[in-house]
Amino acid sequence: MKKPTRRDGRLAVAARSAEAPAELKLENAPMSDIIDALAGGRITATALTKFYLARIEAYDRDGPMLNSVRELNPDALTIAGRLDGTRPSVKRPLAGIPILVKDNIATTDKQPTTAGSLALEGARARKDATVVKLLRNAGAVILGKANLTEFANMLAIEMPAGYSSLGGQVKNPYAPTLMDDRGIPVVSPGGSSSGSAVAVAAGLCAASIGTETSGSLLYPASQNGLVTVKPTVGLISRAGIVPIAHSQDTAGPMTRNVRDAALLLNVLAAKDPRDPATERQRRPADYTAGLTRDAMKGARIGVPSDPADPLNDRYYGKLPPSWTKVMAEVIKVLEDLGAVIVRANMPTAGWMNGPGTTMAVLNRNPLSPNKGNPAMQWIVFLYELKHDLNLYLRDWATNTPIKTMADIVAFNEANAGKALRFGQDLFLAADSTRGDLSEREYRSARAMDLLAARTRGMDAYMNQHNLDAVLFPGSGGCVIAAKAGYPSVMVPGGFISGAGDKDTPDYPLGITFAGQAWSEHKLLRLAYAYEQATHMRKPPPGLPAF
Repeated sequence: MKKPTRRDGRLAVAARSAEAPAELKLENAPMSDIIDALAGGRITATALTKFYLARIEAYDRDGPMLNSVRELNPDALTIAGRLDGTRPSVKRPLAGIPILVKDNIATTDKQPTTAGSLALEGARARKDATVVKLLRNAGAVILGKANLTEFANMLAIEMPAGYSSLGGQVKNPYAPTLMDDRGIPVVSPGGSSSGSAVAVAAGLCAASIGTETSGSLLYPASQNGLVTVKPTVGLISRAGIVPIAHSQDTAGPMTRNVRDAALLLNVLAAKDPRDPATERQRRPADYTAGLTRDAMKGARIGVPSDPADPLNDRYYGKLPPSWTKVMAEVIKVLEDLGAVIVRANMPTAGWMNGPGTTMAVLNRNPLSPNKGNPAMQWIVFLYELKHDLNLYLRDWATNTPIKTMADIVAFNEANAGKALRFGQDLFLAADSTRGDLSEREYRSARAMDLLAARTRGMDAYMNQHNLDAVLFPGSGGCVIAAKAGYPSVMVPGGFISGAGDKDTPDYPLGITFAGQAWSEHKLLRLAYAYEQATHMRKPPPGLPAF
């Protein structure tokens, strides 16, 4: 699919005519400030959309070529024009706000929904995903589709974050250099929602929507200095999202501050008969209520690190020195804000994730130094992938001859030169399952995931120490929270540098507040208090306003 270039006439017009109020620095403005400007008539939806189109042209298609936007919505300016007379309100809180959605989220407009796969190039959706429907109802302008790791990083072992055969490689805006030999980023742009994160960090949209199964919201948010909410499974509908595993899949917002994430959560958290997991949903009327600077006072924050038990110090014991320094500073801030810091290791039975939860998959990645060796992969992911993807292709996908996972495997093999740069070993393993989730090993693995991560892990740890939240460095706690189906909120924590043996510019490191089911409101309040005390987010250098 052809990407827009500087010769694209529509984008050239957008670049020339994009204007914003001088006092509103849109490239780094919080979404809430943009909403205020729209409500006050200081900018229109059309001008705002043109502004972002111009930045996408300048920095995503040209300049550092961040490659975070896989495809623009050709109707974005038309939609914005219809919203120029509608100001944000209680009924339509996002009226005129341009938002990018990850390209595994179905839309019924002229944009394909591809998951970054050449096999699904041109595939359309029969209807909007529920999250897209909610965004449109709230007045958002769907600006386009963000690039991603192909099939949300479930195609091949050791596929680089942010690479898809259809969209190419996403770059980290803080350190966009690629390795000369393989074209892989020196500094990762994060997990599979890397395009969604990079676009927000670089000021290419007001906010974005990503997805996570285990780390794909938290890791890119950490690498790009953003706020995200990985919700309790069932808070946000997954209907219309190209799946990995229904046990853990969820969508979530990616924003430049905590209040914006709460605003988006207000819109996205809704029950949906198309996703039975949402029927048990519990949420407050307003996630922005209670966002105060003193919310940390008296909160009991678990730090899963006990120097007296170093062998079991899973989350902090082996951090690089730069991470250790950032986390020490973070903990000092929390103490100064009045938090009670509880230092105790996570139970071993929790962080080891339980017996029988992984299986060996042969690494066939032609560019991997470990090619030919087995790699341990999550059983639940591989078994649910075939079952869930086949249902998506049957119920949602149209305008494509692809009907099953087996069709994708066959297409990739027939077009290996373009489609299989990193192989498809995970798809091969998944396609060898029955696809009906009847296998004993699957049922056992899912039960052990819950027993380890939830019962013996997060629940045991938080209940024993009477905690309000658990603090993890970066996205280090993503697996245990995701397997439990529990929420996490990421907020910028500081900056680090270096990647392996290579020197790099400074790039962000986030911190995660994780909790038990439906505790998003509490976690947002804690994250907000930390954010307001530190203001750690800094925009990436080298991407100035026009």
